[in-house]
Amino acid sequence: MTEKIDMQTKKKELVFKGKTVGELQALDVREFAKLLRSRPRRTVLRNFQEHENFVKRVQDKLSKGKKSVKTHKRAMVVVPELIGSRIQVYNGRDFIPVDITIEMLGHKFGEFAPTRTKTKHSKDDKKKARIIKK
Repeated sequence: MTEKIDMQTKKKELVFKGKTVGELQALDVREFAKLLRSRPRRTVLRNFQEHENFVKRVQDKLSKGKKSVKTHKRAMVVVPELIGSRIQVYNGRDFIPVDITIEMLGHKFGEFAPTRTKTKHSKDDKKKARIIKK
């Protein structure tokens, strides 16, 4: 009876391709790339030095006491070393804060900072348009 209770209270551990967060963070960027799908794998392997430098820069800034790091690099692929950090991604007008989680691994920063907003139309706008037409 107590075994069933212990199993129910156990929290679900987040994994990516069968590996836990700790195992993923121990991997090198190139080793992590082997777990990705073809397009992100190609991107990471071609730019692995840029990814490693970015991770080092983020860790340096966060260790100095900064809460987040700003970047324009929308094409950067999310790697395990960034999990738990806050990155502010530029969308062309503003820096959008993004908290990195395990579900984001293999995706690009640009996917989390939309560049276009949905337009909001009001009745006043429609009335003005009618007046201008006449």
